[in-house]
Amino acid sequence: MQFDAADEAPQDLSHAGAIVDKAIEYMLGQNIGALSAASALLGGALGLLARSMTDEAICQVLTNALESVRHGELRHMSGPEA
Repeated sequence: MQFDAADEAPQDLSHAGAIVDKAIEYMLGQNIGALSAASALLGGALGLLARSMTDEAICQVLTNALESVRHGELRHMSGPEA
């Protein structure tokens, strides 16, 4: 991901997120399982990162994601536990 000089998210990040949300909604509407949809999105995201970042930078992104999981940040974002 490219950030500006102040390390702020790019302006199109919100738009990209909305498109991904619609893609998820569509896949689930097509009876694609949540794990399959998430795996496909993750694979696509990793492929996109591989085209624009070094392996070390990708490892850092994944390390940050793992730390978010370990600290419960993703559970907090997803709402109440089922």
